[in-house]
Amino acid sequence: MKTSYQLSAIAGAISTIFATSALAAPQVAVFDCNAADLTPIYAVQGDSYKSPMVGQTKTIRGIVTAKNESLFKGFYLQDAQGDANPATSDGIFVYTDKLATDNIKLGVEVCLQGQVDEFYSLTQMKLASSADYQVLDQATELAATPIVVNEGETLAQALERYEGMKVVLDHNNELVITRSFSYDYGGKRNNMVVSHQAPLMNPTQLHPVLSEAAIAAKKFNNDNQLFIETDAKPDNGEVPYYADFNAQDGYLRIGDKLVNFEGVIGYSYGKYRFVATNNISKADIISGNDRTDAPAIANKGDIRVASFNVLNLFNDAVGGDKNPLESNRGAKTAEEYQLQKTKIVNAIIAMNADIVGLMEIANNGYGENSAIADLVRTLNAELPAEQTYQFVEISDADKYKDKFIGSDAIAVGMLYRSAKVKLAGAAQVIAMPEQHVVAGQITRTLDGVTETNPEAIDKYQRHSLAQSFSYNDQPLTVVVNHFKSKGSQCAEDWLDDGDDADMQGSCPQFRVSAAKVLGDALKDVVGDVLIIGDTNSYAMEDPMMVLTGDDLTQSSRKIYSASWTSIGGTSYEHKAV
Repeated sequence: MKTSYQLSAIAGAISTIFATSALAAPQVAVFDCNAADLTPIYAVQGDSYKSPMVGQTKTIRGIVTAKNESLFKGFYLQDAQGDANPATSDGIFVYTDKLATDNIKLGVEVCLQGQVDEFYSLTQMKLASSADYQVLDQATELAATPIVVNEGETLAQALERYEGMKVVLDHNNELVITRSFSYDYGGKRNNMVVSHQAPLMNPTQLHPVLSEAAIAAKKFNNDNQLFIETDAKPDNGEVPYYADFNAQDGYLRIGDKLVNFEGVIGYSYGKYRFVATNNISKADIISGNDRTDAPAIANKGDIRVASFNVLNLFNDAVGGDKNPLESNRGAKTAEEYQLQKTKIVNAIIAMNADIVGLMEIANNGYGENSAIADLVRTLNAELPAEQTYQFVEISDADKYKDKFIGSDAIAVGMLYRSAKVKLAGAAQVIAMPEQHVVAGQITRTLDGVTETNPEAIDKYQRHSLAQSFSYNDQPLTVVVNHFKSKGSQCAEDWLDDGDDADMQGSCPQFRVSAAKVLGDALKDVVGDVLIIGDTNSYAMEDPMMVLTGDDLTQSSRKIYSASWTSIGGTSYEHKAV
């Protein structure tokens, strides 16, 4: 049994140990740039796609050229002098994550130590602690370096030389808009894309699917594009670096060149990204293909035919009739509807076409409260009598539930000028295939695991609308179409786990089925046939090859239609052919 003296002594010893431990606690070292062994930023970057110092802790020093808090959480640091070697970048991104860096501002000189990292191919420095950097003096902000693509190199090869650097698109740059400001599904943000020397064409617009030429074109496209964006995500309809943006005279067009535009070069989601650091104005947009008041062929030919996707023109907000699904995919207020309709009316008047095919108009019949009737009323109020339009109405026998063209919320439609062309017979509805697969009906094996589809697969396509006309005593049949989109998957995509190896997006076999049905329906038509609308297919993709009859002469592949399809409840093709 321990005595009270012994217990007291033990307690005293323990107290001494704790006190000694507290006194001996290590102090956090303050980072001292003067005592560090500096590595130039260009040495960290190296002269290839990957840093030669990945995984190593290095100390660098440079001027802050940009600071970001959204897409790239950190700041860009650039060597003040550089090494005058165009093969190595003088800048680098410093990743800070959630570290407090309030004292890091544009133009200050910063010295830091961190680990060299390749984050999904972006060379960066990872800053582990706020104690690992030192803000030195305010320096003169660095001048931006013009982007130059050398003879024989791709844009991607050139951009790697500028990764992390402050750059400028000057008047000598050869980059043009290849995709205007819109949603980037890869980066999940709004941005724009430029390419080197000329806009990029989709490979399957020019070459048959999976041909050597198509594969080469895809690689060329991937190597010759630069995404233009800001670090902060902009609101829809806002181009954050271009305050002059407007539909009348501040527009951006394919082929336009941007100048006096500064930013830093980053890399994410497998693409090089120009993160803008200044704003441009209308004067900084050099047009490569500006608008004209009328097309070059305005006075050629006997009649003009156009197609127009009206992008969900629903008049529900102003008392329009309901569609079969009773869903509103368009304007939610009267003001939004009026704005959308005004834009469409102005565009149709400017096109000055005698026949206009419509896609994505509300499928709410042909009565006074239908979207197509309201559109025609508004159009005709702006036109002289000899230029007014009428709409094509399908026969009662072809109407779904005595009112609609098919069962979707949207449909195709057609307008025509009765003073210019005459109807020749009734309109024809060409019912398109549907695909229905019940749960557990089909089986796939991926990575050694075999499974059946857990849910039913039900896919639809909008019916096509054909109308024959007579003009100058000559017959013409116009067919408006809207095949299945590439966005959502069909049964064949589920079987392949959504692999887009053939570059056609989702559901190419389902669109082939539509092409077969359309071709069969039109094979006996007398006179000229004009197929318009949205086939969701580029010129050399499988559906268009089948529709034009070029599948045997230009494609070395076997082209398949979709399985488990039916038309109007009757089996069409249970197994693909």
